[in-house]
Amino acid sequence: MNNEKKIRRQFLKDSVKASGLMIMSPLVNKVKFMQSAEKPKEIITAPNRIKFAVININHPHIYGMTDAIKRGGGELVALYAKEQDLASAFLKTYPEAKLAKNEKEILDDPSIQLVLSSGIPDERAPLGIRVMQHGKDYLTDKPGIITLEQFAAVKKVQKETKRIYSIMYSERFENKATEKASQLVKAGAIGKVIQTVNLAPHRISNNIGKTGLAVRPDWFWDKKRFGGILTDIGSHQFDQYLHFTGSTEAQVLMSQTGNVHHPEAPLFEDFGDVMLSGNGGAGYIRVDWFTPDGLDTWGDGRLTILGTDGYIEVRKNTDIVSGNKGGNHLYMVNKKEMIHMDCNNEVLPFGPLLVDDILNRTETAMSQAHCFLATELALKAQKNAKTIAFKK
Repeated sequence: MNNEKKIRRQFLKDSVKASGLMIMSPLVNKVKFMQSAEKPKEIITAPNRIKFAVININHPHIYGMTDAIKRGGGELVALYAKEQDLASAFLKTYPEAKLAKNEKEILDDPSIQLVLSSGIPDERAPLGIRVMQHGKDYLTDKPGIITLEQFAAVKKVQKETKRIYSIMYSERFENKATEKASQLVKAGAIGKVIQTVNLAPHRISNNIGKTGLAVRPDWFWDKKRFGGILTDIGSHQFDQYLHFTGSTEAQVLMSQTGNVHHPEAPLFEDFGDVMLSGNGGAGYIRVDWFTPDGLDTWGDGRLTILGTDGYIEVRKNTDIVSGNKGGNHLYMVNKKEMIHMDCNNEVLPFGPLLVDDILNRTETAMSQAHCFLATELALKAQKNAKTIAFKK
């Protein structure tokens, strides 16, 4: 019996070697390791540069959004949420906020310059319209708009009011390795970008960190409320495609969506992918809800940027290949070297830049045209997507 165990152990070792996992080990020593920033250097901003408030907090993304604006010097002064339990939890983290009696109390306050929201997705655009009509700027969780009809209405009011309608594409704005990739691409480290590939798996039962929902609410399962998988998760990826390729015009070449594994939720979508072509490069996007429980994070998000002189891969949340712990890993290969960067010390500039834009009426955090184009592509890809129906 003991001999059989030894044989099985040796078989497993030989199998690992044959699979190529150990063949790569000599290459690891040739990869130059770098800390992308030796020490965290937060952007220093004066406190209380603007006053902001929060209306509706149906997704925990609101915590990251609030922190970003506070980093930019925003003073949180008020909160309104219909759900008492959600409001109580938020106020425990941000006790400085006054609990408003209703939405109107915040919208009618002339001292409030910016409103944040992570309400139910189909309610975000109508709220944003009301915010802009009250002379305030708006930052919403993604998806910020879930239908082409909403999109037309938002664009009309934004043009009339000249207010900022911004969407928190957090997989770029709140990921430090992706921020570092932006710097490297801008500096020409991999030449001219040709294509981006975004893989964005998510976990349904996500109780990891503040941004997770261990139990999904009813609206999560209804496409009419969350907009469909390409509109929802995919909005992040359209933003990154436009940003890294520098595309100001783009079209959807192919899109498909489906509910391939959740028959108990017929209004849900668990898989989608897209091919894009733009005036700055090509793109491929895959989104899904199939992150297995064995993964150490909510999703193994990956971004590959192909350039004429090299390529970058960002492992946003984990790296199961190398054994490097945690997220924010960036790998780059160019004409000179192979590099691995730990980007956890990078600074996230979106919050300070958005506050600058509110004060100066500029577009340094993200242009309005870019924000709207990323959303428009997602909405068109969703609307025209072919339905996947696998044959069994």
